[in-house]
Formats: sequence, structure tokens, C-alpha cells
Amino acid sequence: MQPLQFLVPLDQLAAVEPVVPHIALALVVANLATRYLGHQSHVRQAEQGGEEAISRYLPHTLTTVALILASLLFLLVEPHGGMVLTVLVLGMFLTDFFEFEARKVEARNDRSLDRPNGGLTASAIVLLYAAYQSLFFLIADVWNAVI
Repeated sequence: MQPLQFLVPLDQLAAVEPVVPHIALALVVANLATRYLGHQSHVRQAEQGGEEAISRYLPHTLTTVALILASLLFLLVEPHGGMVLTVLVLGMFLTDFFEFEARKVEARNDRSLDRPNGGLTASAIVLLYAAYQSLFFLIADVWNAVI
């Protein structure tokens, strides 16, 4: 019996296997875009109403949740790569959580809102790994020649 066969029928899992890394990469890029838009929204909200006006940016929250689900699906398809991607995505999620709280503290203390540097760094790492998993076919010949 294959691992996790009892959770998802193998024929259904095999149907999505080739596209899961590409979906994860697309979601990471979308997450970066919504991170930028969310930061702009937070700056506007802080200027208009202070700490109480700052709220989570819904599109960013949705792309983060979708990215977590895609990384968990990738975990079923490719256990090693999926585990690494899931850990990186969960780390990015935790960073986002604390970055949001930091923006609220900055607004409470009447400071200008800094860029979410921790979230940007975590996103860049997730982007690099998702691109590696998704676009490996571009460097496969060189990689196999060296390794």
C-alpha cells in the first residue's frame, strides 16, 4: 500500500501532480503582489484612522491560505519537497502574523509604518524554493551534469 493512499485515491492525486508546483509558484507571486497592496492599504488606514483603522488585507489573507493548502497538497504529491515548502510557507504565515501586529504598534505610537521586511524575506525564500521546484526542468541538464 502506498503512503497516504487511504487519504486520496492515487488516480486523483496523479492527475494534479504535474501542476501542483506551478500552482504553488503562481500563488507565491500572487502573495507577493497582495503583500505590496496590503502594505499600501495599511499605510492609508494608519494615516486616516490610526491603529483602530488598520485591518487585515483580505486578498493577502486569501492568497496565504491558498498557498498553505497548495503546499499541503504538494506534500501529498512530493513528500520531501512538499515538507520543505510547507515549513517555509508556515514560517511565512507566522511572520505575516507578527508583522501585522508590528504595524498596529507603529500606528499606535504615531510612527510611520515600516515595510514588512521579515515578511518580504520569508516570501523571497518561499519564492526561490517554489521556483526551484516548479522550474527545475530548466536547469536539470546542468544540475545532473554537475551532481
